Amino acid sequence: MSSESNNSFSTRATLNVGRDKFDIFRLEALERSGIGKPSRLPFSLKVLLENLLRHEDDRFVHAADIWALAAWEAASLAEKEISFMPARVLLQDFTGVPAVVDLAAMREAMRKLGGDPKKINPLLPAELVIDHSVQVDKFGAANAFAFNAELEMQRNIERYAFLRWGQKGFQNFRVVPPDTGICHQVNLEYLARVVFSHQQNGARVAFPDSLVGTDSHTTMVNSLGVFGWGVGGIEAEAAMLGQPLSMLIPAVVGFKLHGRLPEGATATDLVLTVTEILRRKGVVGKFVEFFGTGLSSLTLPDRATIANMAPEYGATMGFFPVDAETLAYLRFTGRKEENVLLVEAYMKEQGLFRTDETPDPIFSDQLELDLAKVVPTMAGPKRPQDSVPLTQAKTSFDKLVGASPKHVSVESNGDRFELSDGSVVIAAITSCTNTSNPSLMLGAGLLAKKAVERGLTSKPWVKTSFAPGSKVVTDYIEKAGLWPALESLGFHLVGYGCTTCIGNSGPLPDAIGKAIKDNNLVAVSVLSGNRNFEGRINPLCRANYLASPPLVVAYALAGRMDIDIVNEPLGADKAGRPVFLRDIWPTPQEVESTMRSSVTRDMFLKEYADVFTGDAHWRALPIPEGDLYAWDSKSTYIKHPTFFENMPRTPAALSNLRNLRPLAVLGDSVTTDHISPAGSIPADSPAGKYLVSHGVLPKDFNSYGARRGNHEVMMRGTFANIRLRNLLAPGTEGGWTVHQPGGEQMTIYDAAMKYRDENAPLLVIAGKEYGSGSSRDWAAKGTILLGVRAVLAESYERIHRSNLVGMGVLPLEFLPGETPASLGLTGLETFDIEGLAQNFEPKKKMMVRARDANGKEKAFMAVARVDTPFEVAYFQHGGILQYVLRQML
Repeated sequence: MSSESNNSFSTRATLNVGRDKFDIFRLEALERSGIGKPSRLPFSLKVLLENLLRHEDDRFVHAADIWALAAWEAASLAEKEISFMPARVLLQDFTGVPAVVDLAAMREAMRKLGGDPKKINPLLPAELVIDHSVQVDKFGAANAFAFNAELEMQRNIERYAFLRWGQKGFQNFRVVPPDTGICHQVNLEYLARVVFSHQQNGARVAFPDSLVGTDSHTTMVNSLGVFGWGVGGIEAEAAMLGQPLSMLIPAVVGFKLHGRLPEGATATDLVLTVTEILRRKGVVGKFVEFFGTGLSSLTLPDRATIANMAPEYGATMGFFPVDAETLAYLRFTGRKEENVLLVEAYMKEQGLFRTDETPDPIFSDQLELDLAKVVPTMAGPKRPQDSVPLTQAKTSFDKLVGASPKHVSVESNGDRFELSDGSVVIAAITSCTNTSNPSLMLGAGLLAKKAVERGLTSKPWVKTSFAPGSKVVTDYIEKAGLWPALESLGFHLVGYGCTTCIGNSGPLPDAIGKAIKDNNLVAVSVLSGNRNFEGRINPLCRANYLASPPLVVAYALAGRMDIDIVNEPLGADKAGRPVFLRDIWPTPQEVESTMRSSVTRDMFLKEYADVFTGDAHWRALPIPEGDLYAWDSKSTYIKHPTFFENMPRTPAALSNLRNLRPLAVLGDSVTTDHISPAGSIPADSPAGKYLVSHGVLPKDFNSYGARRGNHEVMMRGTFANIRLRNLLAPGTEGGWTVHQPGGEQMTIYDAAMKYRDENAPLLVIAGKEYGSGSSRDWAAKGTILLGVRAVLAESYERIHRSNLVGMGVLPLEFLPGETPASLGLTGLETFDIEGLAQNFEPKKKMMVRARDANGKEKAFMAVARVDTPFEVAYFQHGGILQYVLRQML
């Protein structure tokens, strides 16, 4: 997008902040000119409106777009497409490595097409935080962190050396090294600017911070009033290369909060309650904006906990306006005073600063919650929106297991004990959702301290771990004197990273894992994370519950899920007296007092002073030379991807799709965790066999996430999740299908390759909420590499639908009321999709023809969920990266 606005509405003005002068695009000027009522817009739309004013260029942003948003009517949402240009891009290493691989491959393609490879370069600040690679291999020991960090470096040295090359070879690209923190917590505590300023034609321009991130929980920074959300790696790469995000002006649902949380309730309980309410309401594709006097009772970290889980409640954002608490947090976390003063002056000047007296904005819809009604809550066993009051957790779990739970005796590490259905085998304090919140982390430590004082211990079958999202956490736990108690219960530091929340829980002890497998036990994990989809946390944990950090400790003490943890004792003290949860739960006053004495501004200043430097291991990594990456054909981590192979300078015309064979027929709520390769790599899987054939021993496989820079591994792991149920292969779980017309059962990868040899394009059929979950770009990349040309589903989650378009896969949606079952589709048919070759346009209705083995045809209409004109252009080019590359020739 252009760097200079047309300023058609004469909104450019000067803002004085002390002795400094800044140019701004004043929203009030629109209203004075009779253009809508920006003053009554939701705060999130005000930020978006400023973005349009600043980027008006008659190419991506037109005066009509500004008119449409300024005059936004909550009651009547017209489908108006606009372009949003973020100020920066945030990446984590699982999604960031393939993004940098793609940029390196684009440089190669640019050279082959006769262009200048150096044009392929981030035009926006791009910051990558390495947080997804550390795994909990060692736990319950003082050297767990050092052991896991060393193993992480050994496993990932190729990837990390590649990132060091990228940091040197690309402009505007910075890397936060491993063993530092989680990207969203680092973003919240350090990277977020809240208000940006930069030089433009001799003037300093100030504007709201905004971003896109290659992780769905990018929304955590919405708590600071920063505008942005998670996108696929494909869209993030395009943004880095100066392409705006095309979007429809969204509906904005206002969520009014009032009152205060009662004693015993935490921010985790609040966010799980909010998630259930909003999922029930239905906010997919919408902004959620929090307002009301209740915001003043929530700390910034409390708000961050709520904003973090926007993907779980289905919203594009969970936005909090800037207010006095925001400014206090910026100061406390070590931001420079001149920057905080700019934030305050800018936000107040633009009508973007909230107080309890601020008139309520006009929203598309509203909900309301009295904070005083929030109760201690968990969510599970399979979805984050399935919240369960703590008082009903046992009853809820008992329904899952049934009347006759299984029991088995086990000996492990010198201990003899009994495992059963409901045994908690993982208790993990993990994830930026909660580890960014000092009240929750100190609450866990204080509960541990009281438990130890009463003589309680964690059960020997529980794998315990403590993995914060920033080094500041360990600093204040140390100052509070809570490490001895936490470590006494096995909650030793295991790493600074996402760990258990993203499936890097590591293996269970052999004897425990064997007992679970051999007896088909319903083993349980309890974690302070944001995701608990089946198969995600650990392959052996069939039930997974989200809970606050203090409750994670409590369940480690109990060791089982089938306990009424509110009314039954957790254990007995040294005198044999029962100890209940209420006996060791810290009071709000205890937590507040500990926070005041233990968490300091100096901790943030110290830990972020050299955040990009890294330790000796990082600094000693070899850095390849050159503007073009020297691909190593022997590498099993970094491979030159095939997306740009034989790419012509001009795209071919679209044509209808003929004779597609279904590769999979799937049910409802198939997540990107089911589709995208994630977690450990089984030795007998197609990906495992590939690695073995290239000389990699199973002990050195690492995870799928660490192998995302190698498309050969990733395509073999697509649709290979052990909990995937493909209706084409009934009675199986995992990546199985049948090859048609013969009906031979084989892995999805092997069938796809056989279809490729037969020149047969492929189709995936699915139910509702296809692609929900994390913004895994490999869920789309792997799909296209397997030869899938279209997906036909009842509905889609926002990011995955966009990613499919971005990779040139056609997302089709059944008409309302129609399903695969109602249409009598079995997946044994061959399919034609008509309507691509003529006048393809956004949301065009397409004719789908399904023919069975006898030639009998069923014809029905489906909507092409290519939603905007820009997406049509991306699809016509074969994907967004191909589009961008051709624009830069």
